[in-house]
Amino acid sequence: MSDDHVYLSLAEGHDDSDARWAFGTGFEDPLYGVDTAVPEGADAAELAVQCLALGDDALVLAQRLAEWVTRAPELEEEVALANIGLDLLGQARLLYARAGQTDGTGRGEDAYAYFRDPDDFRNVRLAELPGGDFAFSVLRLLVFAGWRLAHFTELASAPDPVLAAIAAKGVKELAYHRQYAAEWVVRLGDGTDESRARMLAALEAQAPYWEDLFAAHDVRDAVLADLQLVLDAAGLPMPSAPFEPGQGRDGEHTGHLAPLLAELQSVARAHPEATW
Repeated sequence: MSDDHVYLSLAEGHDDSDARWAFGTGFEDPLYGVDTAVPEGADAAELAVQCLALGDDALVLAQRLAEWVTRAPELEEEVALANIGLDLLGQARLLYARAGQTDGTGRGEDAYAYFRDPDDFRNVRLAELPGGDFAFSVLRLLVFAGWRLAHFTELASAPDPVLAAIAAKGVKELAYHRQYAAEWVVRLGDGTDESRARMLAALEAQAPYWEDLFAAHDVRDAVLADLQLVLDAAGLPMPSAPFEPGQGRDGEHTGHLAPLLAELQSVARAHPEATW
């Protein structure tokens, strides 16, 4: 692969005989040239579960972000959200590839993205909630990116060198995602009466789903402390309502995931042998 940003390969030429469904064309192996042997002493099954869940998080939120294309309030924000979605798709590709190497099935990215049912997905429920208005989306991005950044920072020193490399690359992307979202949360929270009301509504709607993040990875204190700084700057309160127990990692989802996946997977399932 000629570029470490895998999604940029979408623009490269490709041999149609090798074309596949997963996130564009022109890919043969997203981990090409990387030593993918599971390190001695590592639990391959546990590693596969971890990569699959993190890949699902990225894929599902990327699909939600894609819904803003042609609908964002300004062209600049449309481009920004699309690029953030592409970053997450790149992370999903790498994580799915690693899952397929370590779970004993040898499955490729398409199998994980397009040919699993909602009950088989292990994403956090926050990612699957409908996009709502712009305030809802930037708040979700702030919380998701802050949580994922804290977790990826830890994973950058993971025993598995492949996961560590994926995380190290992702840290740079997620730092931008968090900064972009934080600027908008402050702007809207400290803006007009209308924008503040929308941010307050978004906080109330999303807070019950935050527990999924913390149940999956214990970075609660760091993430909430970082979030508190942004909310203080925006003049917004930290929600006090109790969080619900996390369920997304167990395959228990809201009713919103199935329609999202049906749209995402429809063409691939209708033409499973197609190449493009």
